[in-house]
Amino acid sequence: MYIRKVVNKMKNFKDIGIEEQLRVKLKHQGLTVPTPVQEQAVPLLLDGKDVVAKAQTGTGKTLAFLLPLLQKIDPSIPEVQGLIVTPTRELALQITNEVEKLRPEEAGVLAVYGGQDVAKQAKRLKGRTHIVVATPGRLLDHLRRETISLAAVEYVVLDEADQMLEAGFLPDVTEIFAETPPKRQTSAFSATISSQVKSLANKFMKNPEKISVQAEKVTLDEIKQLVYETTDRAKQDTLIQIMNEHRPFLAVIFCRTKRRAIKLHGALKSHGFEVDELHGDLSQAKREKVMQSFRDAKIQYLVATDVAARGLDVEGVTHVFNYDIPQDAESYIHRIGRTGRAGGKGLAITFAAPKDKQALRSIEKGIGEKLHRRTLAGLAPRKKEKDKEDEQRKRRRRK
Repeated sequence: MYIRKVVNKMKNFKDIGIEEQLRVKLKHQGLTVPTPVQEQAVPLLLDGKDVVAKAQTGTGKTLAFLLPLLQKIDPSIPEVQGLIVTPTRELALQITNEVEKLRPEEAGVLAVYGGQDVAKQAKRLKGRTHIVVATPGRLLDHLRRETISLAAVEYVVLDEADQMLEAGFLPDVTEIFAETPPKRQTSAFSATISSQVKSLANKFMKNPEKISVQAEKVTLDEIKQLVYETTDRAKQDTLIQIMNEHRPFLAVIFCRTKRRAIKLHGALKSHGFEVDELHGDLSQAKREKVMQSFRDAKIQYLVATDVAARGLDVEGVTHVFNYDIPQDAESYIHRIGRTGRAGGKGLAITFAAPKDKQALRSIEKGIGEKLHRRTLAGLAPRKKEKDKEDEQRKRRRRK
């Protein structure tokens, strides 16, 4: 494997081999220029090569593997030809939604994940399904029940490979690969190229080419980043004051644990905010209902744990709040990547207590810049000016 450097050369989708039918659909979504990871990965995948791509959230990596796959599948063959394996239900649904926007009318796609009725999924798998987007556990359920066959799969994608392996899915992934033909094309997209990812690439890929995209240059440019110095005790009041001042259109508020997310959700709701919660204790039906309400802007604020950091892709998110500071730069980038997407602007606000100094230094080192510090004293300059004018009027009256 070798590193293929990102070249800052403007190309369009035609230049990288995307056919007109797909280009028209991309244009309808306002997409005419590929991102660096797309520019590098698409030609290699179209050429049949195995690929390992290091790319953070927000770099356009989903289209980097979807476009070649959609271009290569043959809808006239009623078999599963493309398999995308992902670690979370949310990410599986997000990728499936992207496929739905771009697929040929006659091509079928199905999301396969836990929390839904296995029998219903099995029934749908009997239809014309050409692309399956799956979480490892539920996919294995279907393989063991023999309700799905991967014998005709030609293209396998592992998305968020690092997270999948960290979650202990290596045995599952190994079992899944055993059910696919050895001549398949395989690609892995990962935020980090860990030793586990390298080992997986060596075991299941054929001379893979490696692409590396610097995430901070892609993900963070359109996001204004601030740190509000506070204390754990004052954090909730600080958040509410900032929310009242900024009035975000849509915002994601990240908490460290489910318990803290549940508690904060209750507090914000009692203050009249249109808010809901997203964490691992919710049923899949409830999670999908919450996400749909957020997409439809029926709720403005989503209090979430890191279960939503990867795979939560909602247009119009204007703010991300790190209520609890993430412990490293990678988590920080994943979280704030929920805003500033598709060329839009975003604001990321991180709350830092005195005990968070080390974590803050780690994040700044990881992203290569120092974050601007703020305090509540400088939050509402218009209000301060008004208070000053009121005080001056009172003094004049006294005279």
